Amino acid sequence: MGKINKREIIIEEAAKIFKAKGFAASSMRELAEQVGVEAASLYNHIRSKDEILEEICFKVAHIYMSSILAVDDLEISSTEKIKRIISAHIQLVTTHSNDVAVANVDWKNLSETKKNLYKEIRKGYEQRIAAIIKKGIETGEFKDVNVSVALFTLLSAIRWVEQWFKPNRSISAEELEKDMITLLINGLKK
Repeated sequence: MGKINKREIIIEEAAKIFKAKGFAASSMRELAEQVGVEAASLYNHIRSKDEILEEICFKVAHIYMSSILAVDDLEISSTEKIKRIISAHIQLVTTHSNDVAVANVDWKNLSETKKNLYKEIRKGYEQRIAAIIKKGIETGEFKDVNVSVALFTLLSAIRWVEQWFKPNRSISAEELEKDMITLLINGLKK
């Protein structure tokens, strides 16, 4: 197995452990056992547990930012933009739940510099969604609601999916996405 593949496996397994136990309670020794290598061998692929956390958090942040930037560039209604944002969130949560869980909870364990950068990225993402909501209110697509309330209700509703959704539930990822869009958009639409 090549260095890149082993690194990806290490990060994937680390995300599972971090999600289950939390970053602080997880050990490199435990990760090594899970991956099936000696603890010292992990350092051939990664520098530290902190590096793994950074990679997971910033990978998730990058995916979210890429999705909002793609939506921002489209000449479509605010309603359609919000639908696409919800879809992107649901797809990421249902396909990378461990990474999303770690990024949502354990980002607070990043180094101070990385934590500040992560918060800046997150704030920029939230501001872009808020701007879409605000424009939708201004154009009459959405009800005249407080933009912050709409933004954080939307993001909070999506965030719980990571904790609740399991592939073996009685609802598919596609059905979940459709239902979430219906419920959240109907709450905003005028």
